[in-house]
Amino acid sequence: METVYKIYCASYEHALLLVESYRKDPRLQEEILETLNATVPHTGASDLSFFLVMPVQRVTKYPLLLGKILENTPTSASAYPALQAAVRAMAQVNANINEYKRRREVATKYNKAEHLTLRDRFARLNTHSIAKKTTRLSRLFMHEAGIVAKTEDREYDDLEEKFQCVVSSVAVLKENVVSYLGHLETFLLPTPHKCELQIDEGPAQQYRRFAEYLHCTVFPEFKRRLDRLVCQPLCSLSDMLVGPQQLVKKRLDKLLDYEEIQERKSEMGSVTYDEEAAMNTYLAINALLVAELPRFNQAALQLLGQILCSFSALQRDLAAQVLHQAEKELEQMPHGRVPLPSFWKMVEDTLQQSGAQLRTFCQTFEMVTPSPVTQPLNPAEERKVLSLVSKHGPDKLYQVTSNISGSKELDLTLQRGQIVALLQSVDTKGNTSRWLVDAGGPRGFVPAGKLQPYCPVQSQQLGMQMPALESSTEGRRHSYASPEAPRPQVATFTPAYQVVAGFSFTARSPQEVSLQAGQPVVVLEPHDKKGSKEWSLVDVNGQRGYVPSSYLVTVPVQEPTGWSLPV
Repeated sequence: METVYKIYCASYEHALLLVESYRKDPRLQEEILETLNATVPHTGASDLSFFLVMPVQRVTKYPLLLGKILENTPTSASAYPALQAAVRAMAQVNANINEYKRRREVATKYNKAEHLTLRDRFARLNTHSIAKKTTRLSRLFMHEAGIVAKTEDREYDDLEEKFQCVVSSVAVLKENVVSYLGHLETFLLPTPHKCELQIDEGPAQQYRRFAEYLHCTVFPEFKRRLDRLVCQPLCSLSDMLVGPQQLVKKRLDKLLDYEEIQERKSEMGSVTYDEEAAMNTYLAINALLVAELPRFNQAALQLLGQILCSFSALQRDLAAQVLHQAEKELEQMPHGRVPLPSFWKMVEDTLQQSGAQLRTFCQTFEMVTPSPVTQPLNPAEERKVLSLVSKHGPDKLYQVTSNISGSKELDLTLQRGQIVALLQSVDTKGNTSRWLVDAGGPRGFVPAGKLQPYCPVQSQQLGMQMPALESSTEGRRHSYASPEAPRPQVATFTPAYQVVAGFSFTARSPQEVSLQAGQPVVVLEPHDKKGSKEWSLVDVNGQRGYVPSSYLVTVPVQEPTGWSLPV
């Protein structure tokens, strides 16, 4: 009787809330009234609350009824001792029910996770709460420092340790399942079955059908079952742990209060009403946890075991389903029944044959690939290179292999193809990956990995003229114009480089020509008809036209060492 009435009386308030929610649904309320009138018309009840209160009233009447019988029973009767025991038992039952109900009310008060904002937390602060939290914190520090002894409760400590193990296991499993789903999503990103293959039936088409079967049938069904049998139960179990976690945390706070009050009581001999209530709260929470945690831990472990078994069964079913479909496709392949040694021998022969074809293709490709176009430097670049050679020597020249954007102080910003001179192969901190260079004026540091030695080709023609900066202000209008008057000639060199399009450009008029990024061009004039250097006249595969000069970059000419795929 005590076990049944405990649960019923503790859940009575919740049952009344459910009845109140039923009243808000007219259809449900009408169905309840029809059922009551059909089953118990003599009661005249208009609601379920009339029946719900009857067990609560009845259990409290047992001691009164038994006491009345005891009063009217002679003390010499043989039933008198049994009636006395019954009265005491039912009084104790009522006391236990009331205590259990009080514990459940305390648990209901503290096991709710509160999601408070920072403003709400500050609003709750007052002198009393600050003093209480300060006392708890100092008490906790004294526990850790060993100044005062902690209240030992071996039974509770063992139960809490098991509970925290369950909490940790659920959290880790939840993270692993989420990670597993993420990996599964990544695995399903390639969709070869959506590509149209212009080939006849064969292994490629069989793989396409197999991938379509996995993507459209196997994995969607697996994800649906995984969500229903693993993810949803695991999330529900994780939510179930929140209430006990709050109670365990609150028990520690109340234990610190309990120890402080007990110490004060031993010194002063008495405590206030509020302090007595705080001690009773701790005792209620502790007794409830000691009584409920064993059953909760057992139920949580059973549910966790069932989730793991479901996950293992899902994995096993997925592997069996995929393997079965793969074996079906393998049987249809032309070499599906070939012995394994013979199959690997066939693969090796095929790879050797493919390698020979690839080498032949490489040789043919190198023979038909046109050599890069070598053209002279423009006047400004020519003067800068000559200045760098005169200052530092030709062995110090390097060329930028890709665009450099300076991000630190004293770093240079350079374009691909620019010529620089090396000053130091180390920076001020001894870092050999940053070099100090002279860019023909500005000096600074650049990444060493984006420089390569610049190897100019010695010119056999002594036709390059040394510009006289102090006496000549007229620049050459065309790169192929001959000098008007003979000037002193010096032996120099023509660096080997080629001009390519750094960016794609689409022609917008008949005077312009379109470019693709990386396409070689021949610069005919580094300016337009009005002398503006913003536009250059170029030749692209036999077509002449103007393109923006900023779209052109110079790159070094290297001897072809093989073939590579176009970028």
